[in-house]
Amino acid sequence: MSHEAELLKLLYDRFNARDMENVLTAMDEDVIWANGMEGGYVRGREGVRSYWTRQWAMIDPHVEPVEFSIGSEGKIVVEVHQIVRDLEGNVLADQMVGHIFQIENGLVRQFDIRGA
Repeated sequence: MSHEAELLKLLYDRFNARDMENVLTAMDEDVIWANGMEGGYVRGREGVRSYWTRQWAMIDPHVEPVEFSIGSEGKIVVEVHQIVRDLEGNVLADQMVGHIFQIENGLVRQFDIRGA
């Protein structure tokens, strides 16, 4: 597994543990992050922090990477099993989604959701 895939696997693990600080430190200061809940993008680490704080107050997402590949322009494509629950534990969504990462200088520079 490539260094980038190892990094992303760790970030998914830390996201699922709600260890926001360790995930944010692996992002570029000016990261561009797809907002899968409200649409559009959030920008910068503080934008991602605010987005996740809102998200986790409403839903409980769990994302498990299944497959890593190299996409166009050297971006890392991750096939992810995503389960989203409400705060009472009821399943709202159980699906496969595609995440696309641009990594520069060992940091996540951009995150997109395929089809979003």
